[in-house]
Amino acid sequence: MATKITDNDIRAIKLRFGIVGESPALIAAIRRAMLVAPIDLSVLIIGESGSGKESFPKIIHESSPRKHKKYIAVNCGAIPEGTIDSELFGHVKGSFTGAIADHKGYFEEADGGVIFLDEVAEMPMSTQARLLRVLENGEYLRVGDSTVRKTNIRVVAATNKDMMQAVKDGKFREDLYYRLSTVQINVPPLRERGDDIVLLSRLFLRNFINENRTSEVTLTDDAQRLLKAYHWPGNVRQLKSVIEQVALFESGNTVDAATLRQYMPTNRETALTVQSQPNFDYNAEREQLFTLILSMRNEIEALKKRMDGVGPTSHVSSSVHELKRESNPLLELGNTGNDMNMASPYHNMQHEPQDLGRVDEVAAMDVEGETVKTLDETERETIETALRRNNGRRKLTAQELNISERTLYRKIKQYNLERQ
Repeated sequence: MATKITDNDIRAIKLRFGIVGESPALIAAIRRAMLVAPIDLSVLIIGESGSGKESFPKIIHESSPRKHKKYIAVNCGAIPEGTIDSELFGHVKGSFTGAIADHKGYFEEADGGVIFLDEVAEMPMSTQARLLRVLENGEYLRVGDSTVRKTNIRVVAATNKDMMQAVKDGKFREDLYYRLSTVQINVPPLRERGDDIVLLSRLFLRNFINENRTSEVTLTDDAQRLLKAYHWPGNVRQLKSVIEQVALFESGNTVDAATLRQYMPTNRETALTVQSQPNFDYNAEREQLFTLILSMRNEIEALKKRMDGVGPTSHVSSSVHELKRESNPLLELGNTGNDMNMASPYHNMQHEPQDLGRVDEVAAMDVEGETVKTLDETERETIETALRRNNGRRKLTAQELNISERTLYRKIKQYNLERQ
């Protein structure tokens, strides 16, 4: 018989894990986590980035018979594809370059406890097969080893992706999905939590004021309505960022909707925020860059034809030099951190449709003896400059370039930028 979860139990859990909110969807998710905690089943937590998914594996672990054993949280999207098997399952000495000793993986370290696999949808297919074997019979192999090992571990996974779509796209194993999602917990996004937005805003204001000893800030009714009406694509993280700015710059003031709106992202910034989420398509980003470069090449070729037809007049020659000079900010887009349309002087031009299937064939273009960088050279320089600007911190660099950390690791290896 299932254990009855009372309102007092839920209040105690919220207090213990710092969860703020009274929305029915949030309470239902907490209740579901508490009900499944004593039963040794795999759990899949679904929710948008920044919605607070990381609290639920802790609730499950601390409310389970395994609470005195280890709890290990692993971000699958932050581990390079070439090393994730070693990190999770360990390796033996000499199994690959740099393997100077035997190494225990997370599944061995957390034996008897709980392992939380965040961003599980980012896991490579080969690793998914290994994980499936662990879930089915508790068996695994260290990288480079032939000895089968056993582990007694409970897996809790989380993702912000549509897992069924990932299965249809062939990016996630269907059998693994069903093994992971024996029980599924849906964490509601902030925009669906109603008055919780106001409660969280007051909490963030109070915390900031107490920590920094600034003056009180009061939100008017219309400001609170504006907070509740906003979409919040970044969820709780984004709300906290906005409120902390208000607490800093409006210290001692009463903030109405008009004042608060100055700190809210505009529609364009909102679009960029949504684009920067982990499901952002890096291939689409590259495709946009390729299109701009191809369009620029067409412009250069058109100017060359004009020069051939009318002779080397100062007007045409200056146009060519102007075009070449302005191409550098476009090609070095990653150095500015701005939107392509802001960086490019050609964003209002109407171009003929380009054959995107040939974008990888872009070669160096020679105009009056000067060479424009190839796409690979441009990409390498962009990544190298971003790494330098962020002092080699790869997480910040990946965020600036709007790519996943796994993609950044692969590019760093491809362009031999490890020294950065």
